[in-house]
Amino acid sequence: MRGFLKFIKEQGVIGLAIGFILGSSIAKIVASLVNDIINPVIGIFLGNAKDLASAYIQIAGAKIMWGSFVNNAIDFFILAFIIYIAAKLLKLDQITSKK
Repeated sequence: MRGFLKFIKEQGVIGLAIGFILGSSIAKIVASLVNDIINPVIGIFLGNAKDLASAYIQIAGAKIMWGSFVNNAIDFFILAFIIYIAAKLLKLDQITSKK
């Protein structure tokens, strides 16, 4: 049992768990920002789309949902930027592996 507790303390498992929980919460907030605010605004500029996620091109019998793809790309880049900023603020980019 001592080895397990030592592993938890040294490897930062608790910090990792907290980061995972906070990360999933931030992902929900970013998804809401993209889906509920950014996409409808872009959809207004497109004119015919209710929002960006519903924009598509019809080719033969296939619907190519390019709006959904752009929606997910925007979501990814915003989330990646938030993680980048958090890593810089916490100085995680300066951590080196112990050898």
